[in-house]
Parts: sequence; structure tokens; C-alpha cells
Amino acid sequence: MLPMTVREIEAAVGGVWWNPRKDAPAVSAVCTDSRDLVSGCLFVPWKGENFDGHDFIDKALESGAAGTLCARLPGDLRPDRFYIKVDDTRLALKALASAYRDRFDIPFIQITGSVGKTTTKEMIAAVLSAGLKILKTPENFNNDIGTPLTMFRLMPEHQAAVIETGMNHFGEIHYLGELVRPDIAVISNIGDAHIEFLGSREGILKAKSEIFDFLKPGGTAVLNGDDALLDTLELPFTTLRCGQSEHCGIRVTDVSDRGLDGITCRVTTEKDVYDLTINAPGQHLVYCASMAVAIAEVLGLNHQQIVSGVASFQGVGSRMEIVRLPGRRIILNDCYNANPQSVAAGLEVLAKSTGSHKLAILGDMGELGDHGEAAHYNIGALAAMLGIDMVIAIGQKAEKIAEGTLASGGSAVHFPDKASARSELLRQFGPDTSVLVKASHFSMHFETIVEFLKEQDYQD
Repeated sequence: MLPMTVREIEAAVGGVWWNPRKDAPAVSAVCTDSRDLVSGCLFVPWKGENFDGHDFIDKALESGAAGTLCARLPGDLRPDRFYIKVDDTRLALKALASAYRDRFDIPFIQITGSVGKTTTKEMIAAVLSAGLKILKTPENFNNDIGTPLTMFRLMPEHQAAVIETGMNHFGEIHYLGELVRPDIAVISNIGDAHIEFLGSREGILKAKSEIFDFLKPGGTAVLNGDDALLDTLELPFTTLRCGQSEHCGIRVTDVSDRGLDGITCRVTTEKDVYDLTINAPGQHLVYCASMAVAIAEVLGLNHQQIVSGVASFQGVGSRMEIVRLPGRRIILNDCYNANPQSVAAGLEVLAKSTGSHKLAILGDMGELGDHGEAAHYNIGALAAMLGIDMVIAIGQKAEKIAEGTLASGGSAVHFPDKASARSELLRQFGPDTSVLVKASHFSMHFETIVEFLKEQDYQD
């Protein structure tokens, strides 16, 4: 972060500097967690459901913060620290990040979507990095705290910013878009994620379309051209539709699925033809790649940079990470999150894997509301239809996954929790087995299953 004076901060947030002095230092970092401070930073306390960061202001200042934005002043003010009083620290953080963002005259790419936001962000960043110095959203920084903190990472060397924004309620993408103010807006797809709060896919489309509220005049919209709901959008912007359908201006053809070794495809635009190699599994990645091609062309990258950028892409976090273990055992670690579309994509990758025994360990999917039972049942049915040898369903909602699998002629067992499933997991995960591990992250934490399977003493 470039230095900001206390007066600049005060003006940006519309606050009141409570104890002004001439020798107050500028700050070059903003922190919201008193447990993880950078010396000399600005501390911004956050109020959650079960905590109030204002209770930790004194601790933050003692630990090295230069000053604080606060809606509630501590009882005693330290003369060697500064205090800026604001009405709402959430809004103040956004206002400060917005003022800082205005220092940079570079292209901003904002990304949202029901499935694959992070993967799309990583693919776009990988391709653009072949020709430009990129700032990208760190993992999990796509909300009303993380997005402002990402903006503070901007430095003069950055030539473009790739910003992922998430949501589960109306108004959240609008809120973040007002901060990002993108030159290019990307929607990866419209699925069922968060349908509990948004009512329908049409509601999800409406919420995701808030990304266009602050798209700059003359900006570019990049959309999944094979998504029926996104195809209904008529926008007052240059619109690039990416996909396999004939009407797509960024057209994907000649897709060859090499299983766990990745995908090859051809992407044709008005300007060029690109033969691409994606070194990660899953045919859904052709959408990420075609969107990255479209954006890279807009920003002026050349043919070789685009091709090499796609080839450099690697998965991120627990998103279809391939773990190889002795005895030709393979774990497809895709337990970061789960919704019907992403679980279906994971099952398709599993079905094309090399193991002679294909095992799916599936758990609850969250935020599906009234659609939940049918969605879980249908996932189980899909597993059977794809020829998955065994489904181990874990969790209260996942019981419907087992029912759907069994009703469609497949094999499945259900367990109420991870602990009760352990012996069956080990029994099923024998030599030459490929296993998909997937569930909603915050409710199920299936990364513990991945670690449990990895720590066993297998023999070749």
C-alpha cells in the first residue's frame, strides 16, 4: 500500500480526527484483525454477530497499530496514536479503499458467478500475467472485508487488477461494484448457489447482474454464452459471449478431454484462432479459458502470451486438487465448496479418471432452501448414471444423495457424520481407486477427510 496521511484518511472516510497532531505518521497498511497486525498500520475494528472489534482497539494500538477508524471511541485516548471517529467502520473501510483505488488508472476486471468464480479469476490472472503485472484477489478475499483489503495491495507496478466478488443476498454485488468500478465485468454462470436467499435462478441472475451497475461507460461484459439465463441479457456495453454454442463470438470447439491430465481445445475469436492446452481436469475449464482469451485480447496481449498463459494455469486451494498416493490411489480434493453444478462437474471428472474403482465421498450442500432435497437426490442419481462404483454420503442432507444413487441402480451408503464413516472410507479406498471428496466447506469441512486419507500407511 502506498502511504496515506491521516488527513487523507480523514477526508476519504468523512470522519473526525479526534486528537490531531502535526507529527502523526502516514500509514502503509490497513488491518481488520488485532491478532494479525502490520506495525504502523491503520486498525479498522469490525462488528460481527458474536464480537465487536472495538473491544480490541487498545490491544491493536499496543501491538503496533498507528491509529484506528472507530465508531466507538475507547475510554482513554493515547496521545501517540490517532483516532478517526466514523459512523460505520464497514462503510468507512469501503470509502477509504475507494479513494485508494482512484490513485490507479489501470483496467479493473470484476468477476462474479454461481460456480467457478475463483477458478475463473485464477485463469484470467494466469493469462494476463503472461504480459502484464497483475493484482488478483487472494483466496477468500471476495467479500465486503476482503475486497477493500485487496484494493490496498495495489502498487504502482500493477498494470491490471482481477477482482473476484462473491455474494449470497441482493445488493452485495452492487455494494462491491461501487468500489471496484470495473472496466470489464465477468459472469461465469448462473446456478443454484444461494438460491435459498434469492428465491429462484431468475433472482440469482438479477443479483449477479448488479455487476453492471458500475461498469464504466464503454466497458465490456464477458459472459458464459452457453448459459440460457445469461443469454437473455441485453446490455448497453460491448458483450462478449464465450462458449461452445454457434452464436458465441468467442467460440470453443475441438474439445478433447484427457481425464486427469487436462483438456485441449480450440478458441476462435474475430481476431485469431488459439489451440489451447489446459493442464487441469474438467471440461468446465474451457469456459474459464475462453473468457481469459477474450479479456486478454481486449487488453492487447499477443497470441503467444495468451497460449502460454492458459498453459500456465494451475488449480487453487481445494479445487480439484489431484493427490496421488501409493497403490495408484488418487484423491480428487474438491472440498472447498459444493453446489449442484460443481458437484456434477466433479462427478464427471471422477467418471473419466483412470482408477478401476471410482468412489465419491459426498456431503451436504448448503443454501439450497426448498430445492435442497431434490438437488441432493438428483446428484445421487447422476452418480449412478455416470457409473460411479460407490457413493459414501455423509451428513443429514446427504441422506438424499444415497437415496438417489440407490434408486438409480447404483451403490451407496449413508453416515450421519464423518467419524462414523471412517472405517468404510478406508475399506473403499483400496488400490487403484480414484475418489472425489466434495461438500459445502463451512458446514462439513471435508478437508479433514482428505487429511485422514492422506495420512494412512498405504503400500504400493
